[in-house]
Amino acid sequence: MTSRLSGKTVIVTGAASGIGEAIVRGFADEGANVVIADLNAEAATAVADSISASGGSALAVQVDITSREQVRAGIVAAVERFGRLDAYFNNAGMNVPMKYLDITEANFSKVLEVNALGTLIGAQEAAKQFIAQGGGGKIVNTASIAGRTGFPSFAPYSAAKAAVISLTQAGARALAEHGITVNGFAPGVVATPLWEKLDQDLERIGEGDAGFDSMAGDILLGRPAQPADIVPTAIFLAAPDSDYITGQIVPIEGGMILV
Repeated sequence: MTSRLSGKTVIVTGAASGIGEAIVRGFADEGANVVIADLNAEAATAVADSISASGGSALAVQVDITSREQVRAGIVAAVERFGRLDAYFNNAGMNVPMKYLDITEANFSKVLEVNALGTLIGAQEAAKQFIAQGGGGKIVNTASIAGRTGFPSFAPYSAAKAAVISLTQAGARALAEHGITVNGFAPGVVATPLWEKLDQDLERIGEGDAGFDSMAGDILLGRPAQPADIVPTAIFLAAPDSDYITGQIVPIEGGMILV
């Protein structure tokens, strides 16, 4: 039986931990050549080595997603190793909570730069590679429920993820003529190292009651997500199954934000 991603090459940013790591491991299990693109080169290499040791095909590259030069270099490295690029996942992101009235220009700019500008740069550079190959290809962006509703301690992050949703729609319209689809998924509360840090940050600013446990209490299905809960949708969006879908954001949040 042929795996759904057999022989496909997929780059995932922020893939050294959390959702990104779960996704690349799931892709490798489906036969993909996976590229772990992360700011943390040591952690990315550890994930790639683990996948390779299990019989998978993996490459680690150090990438700052806000640097077009580094994003482009990561794509070049992937193509040099595997021959082509088939899907690009803009998954890396960050958040530094601040109370609404305390948000600074520096905080706002940094959160928007990483989450929104980083997504745009990744989509642009992936699309250029797809076009150079003759067209086709898939771009998938990690949005968030925060992009559908604003959270007071996450205002810049909410704005950034709303921008990711808009960039997904704009990219779908801009790139359809090249046979490139652009979609995304919107997780809710996911048990990852990112949330451990967010809880610490929220406690530091006196908003500890707005953290992981509180938000997870609003989930209709009664539990927070694990990274593994994201993987089936990511595989679907990377595989031919989703060829006739573009410009869409798939919520994976257990019923938190019903829109």
